[in-house]
Order: sequence, then structure tokens, then C-alpha cells
Amino acid sequence: MRSPSYSVMPARTLRALVVLTLAAGAVVTAPTAHAETAPLAAKPYMGWSSWSMQSSKYPGLNPDGDYSYLTEANVLKQAGALAAKLKKYGYAYVNIDAGWWMDKAWKSGFDEYGRQKPDPTRFPRGMKAVADDLHAKGLKAGIYLPAGLEKGAYGDGKTPIWNADGCTTADIVHDDLRTTNGWDSAYKLDFAKPCTAKYIDSQARLIADWGYDFLKLDGVGPGSGKSGDQYDNVADVAAWHQAIAATGRPIHLELSWSLDIGHAADWKKYSQGWRVDTDVECYCNTLVSWENSVDDRWDDTPAWTRHAGPGGWNDLDSLDVGNGEMDGLTKAERQSYATLWAIAKSPLYTGDDLTRLDSYGLSLLTNREVIAVDQNANPPAHPVTPSDPQQVWAARNTDGTYTVALFNLADKPASVTADWSTLGFTGKAAVRDLWNHENLGTYKNGITQALPAHGSRLFTVTPRGTTLRWTGIEAESPSNTLSGNASVADCSACSGGKKVGNLYVGGKLTVNDIVVPKNGTYQLKVAYVSGDARSVNVSANGGAGAGHKFPSTGDWGTVSSVHVPVTLKAGANTVTFDSGTGYAPDIDRIDVPQS
Repeated sequence: MRSPSYSVMPARTLRALVVLTLAAGAVVTAPTAHAETAPLAAKPYMGWSSWSMQSSKYPGLNPDGDYSYLTEANVLKQAGALAAKLKKYGYAYVNIDAGWWMDKAWKSGFDEYGRQKPDPTRFPRGMKAVADDLHAKGLKAGIYLPAGLEKGAYGDGKTPIWNADGCTTADIVHDDLRTTNGWDSAYKLDFAKPCTAKYIDSQARLIADWGYDFLKLDGVGPGSGKSGDQYDNVADVAAWHQAIAATGRPIHLELSWSLDIGHAADWKKYSQGWRVDTDVECYCNTLVSWENSVDDRWDDTPAWTRHAGPGGWNDLDSLDVGNGEMDGLTKAERQSYATLWAIAKSPLYTGDDLTRLDSYGLSLLTNREVIAVDQNANPPAHPVTPSDPQQVWAARNTDGTYTVALFNLADKPASVTADWSTLGFTGKAAVRDLWNHENLGTYKNGITQALPAHGSRLFTVTPRGTTLRWTGIEAESPSNTLSGNASVADCSACSGGKKVGNLYVGGKLTVNDIVVPKNGTYQLKVAYVSGDARSVNVSANGGAGAGHKFPSTGDWGTVSSVHVPVTLKAGANTVTFDSGTGYAPDIDRIDVPQS
């Protein structure tokens, strides 16, 4: 989501105005030769983006007015710092965000074909010269466009389309000039018309001829705060995919923002990355703040985890951890921020002023063991505990080890425990602290750490014990007890083909005859379905229990699982899932560890 303002308004509303028009103007030449040693997005990309500093009111960043930071000189200054400090760690992309086509009063321009033209004050040598300079430093060049035909590009509808005889801007949009994208700043393209794809082709040809390696397409729907046919830009994304391929230049296509997970298959088919959330920037006197909106990612990322992999990645937005004063975060928050980005395998692109990194920020951005978690072939981590203030995320790696992160998201210090049973084994395990490059030794059954407010730890755990065995109980078993609205429903993705749903406003599921050999706290593995994050109270043997928030599974046809600690007595027990006054997730199955 990108848009600066013409006047004083709420920052997130103001952003609509930066995307009012794009403009380009360049002589078309033959395709530029481009060597690519690996497939696009084989790993999450790494680099720098201009938006965080453009959008901040931090003193001195935008002296010529809001969002004025974006200039050729500033981009190249950051590129020089990236090449000197971060390139050897894998950071390569320098991404120019919204505003490159507008002057500092946000007046935009277009070439004679309705394409985006760089502002001569911001980029006096044009966009190709900037890309050439970035390539000369061994870096990759990124650029930005919004979805749709910008209103200013429409003109009177008679603007010709490049390389499309007889086609004009009136021939590529709907006759009623319906608007689209997250800010309604563009007319919706009508791909039923034969001229329309030609316009996308002309834009793709232009940025390819300029030598760009990356395109961020912003305001894409469904998503970007909008839904409905008017804001469905899947056809736009498909056209961009085809147009980029036709240029012969490998260009990474990144989609933004808060994209609809219901269209994950489309985003995966046509692009190399997609934003799963709103902007991380706070539009305040720092680059970000914990509450607005770094901490949202712990709730919003889990549903997307299964969609990430080579060729396409979940994008959590800029990683602004390089300068504590400018970032507006504590050291603990900066480490947690970087930890989540790494274990989720988000692209690692910082929006910091790379010329002013502090020593701690540099250590976060250049920790090779943590970068390897983001860049290796292992799957992303996911929550193995509920989305409570204290959380554990984990991923089983291809070599049999586990990546394990502990988070304390509470506003005060707390201890967090990673129980080995939540990873599927029992006994001992060796633990390595990745942030501190330290082998911590061998721990039996789990590891507990005291964490500061918003703090974290990141480990590699190597099992030395045995695989845990489980006893499974279907939620729909006739031996269980349903109360209130609770009922059994079909579920093709569920174990046994059924689940217990309608757990709302007093609806309860009581699982009977859970037998364990001795008294103790057991991590029950709960398989569930929930299209949004929902809370449930879990209790044993009629006790008070505890409330837990289960993360969204993304839709009502996908099953995920978390582990819930429940204190049981030797012999038979009952465990109740109570919706209370709200709505609980649907329950598929409960697995009880045998030891």
C-alpha cells in the first residue's frame, strides 16, 4: 500500500494520492541481455526498499515535503551502502517504490502512449541510467507500478497504445470507467477487449528495456482493503505474467498488499511473491512501531505458511531493524521482528537508512546463521502452540533438525517453553542459539527461556531422543459429548471425513475417556479448522481451564494443528472445548502423547 498526500489526512488514507499516475517515456530498444544463474525466487529475495524512509516523519528524512525522500541521488546513496555493507550477505535488490513518476507536488506525467515517465527532478537521468548504475555495483534494480490504468494516463480516451495500431486508452477500460486498486486511483482494465493486453505489454517492454529486474505491482485485489468484481485484479496479474515473459527478461513480480488468501493459487501461478498483510510502516516519527503494525504479523502469517516455497514467497514487508532510534523499536523487538521474518521465509528487504546502521542493527541484518534459516531449502516455520502471548513456532528441517523460535509477545517479561513433544519426539535434544552463535548443550523434554517484553530466542534443535507415539481420538466419535449448538459436520480434509462445528455461544465438545499413565501436563495435539483466528477455553475434568487463540487455517476447508497444555490425572480424563460467549474453531481430532 503506497500513497502520499496533498493535504493533512490520516496517513493510510493519504497513500491513495501517491498512486494517482505513473509516467515513463523512453525509446524502445532491443531486449537487454540478462544473465540469471538461478530460477526466479528460488529463495526469498534480499535487498532494500525506499518506501519506509519516504513515508516516515523522522526528522530530516523528507525535508522537501512528505514523501520527498525518493530521488536518484538518495537511491544511489543507499545502493552504495548496501553494496559496501550487505551485498556479501546476499542483499541484492534496490527497489524504487511509489512516486518515481511524480514531482514533489505529486503531479504525474505520462509519455505519448500513456506510460509512466520518471519525474525529471527526482530522476534527472531517467530510470535506465539508475538501473545501469545499480547493475554496475553488482546489484539488481526494482521498480513499482499500481494495478489498473492510472486516471491521469487515460487523458480524453484518445491516447494511443504503443505497438497496438488503432488502440487507444478508451479501448482498454470498461465503458463506465469503473475504478480499481486499493485506492480507486485507476480505471479497471477490461481484458475482454483485444487492445487491453497490449497496454500491459507496453509497460512491461518499457521497464525491461530500462533494465529492471523486479516489479512491485501494488493495490492488487482481491485484497488491498477491497473486494468484489471491480477490485478483482487477477486478470491484470496474469497479463503481467505473460507480458514479462514476452520481454525475454527475467523480472521478479511481487504483488501487494494484504492479498486475499482465497486467491493464493492465482498469486502462486502468476507471481514470485505476495504481501500477506498491510504496511509495516507506522507513518509516524519513526519508520515503524511495534503496535503499528509489526506485531500484526504473528496473527496474520500462519494461514499463509503452507503457500510459501521455491518460486513464490509470503512477503511480510520491510525489515526495519537497522537503527533503533530511527526504527522506533527496542532491541528485543528488533530481534523478534527479524526472527519472524527469517523463520517465515519472508523476503529480507530492509527500509532502513543503510548509511546510519547502528552496530546492533548491522549484527541483526548480517547474522549468517539467521539468514540461512530464511534462505535454505527447509520449509517455513509455523506455530506449534496457540496464538497466545507466549508462542512457539517450529519447522522440521530436511536434515532431521528443527528450527524453533520462542516469542513473548506480552508487554511484560515472561518465560516461554518449547516442549519437545510439540515437535514430535521425546527425550533429549541438543540446542544451538543462532543469534548468539552458541551451543547451549543438551536439554531433556524441552527448553524454557525467560524473555523480555516482546522478546524472542531462535534455536536449532537436534533430537537425541525417540519419536513420540500418539493416541488419536476423533472429535466426532459417538463416545464424546456435544452441548449447545455443537454438531457433527462433513469435512473432506479432516481425519475421518468429519469434524465438530457450530461451537459458538456456549457450544461445547467434551472428549471423553482420554487415558494417560500418570499425572502430569500433556501437550494435546488439536487438529482444527478455522477460517479466522478464534479462541476456545480448554479444560480437563470439569476444571476452570484456560483460553487459547487458535490461528486461522486460511479457510474453512483446511486443517491445521496446535498443541495445548492440559493437566491430566492418571487413568481416564475428560477434556472440554468450550466456545464461551464467542465463536470457537471447528475441532477435527485430538492426539494424546503416550508419554
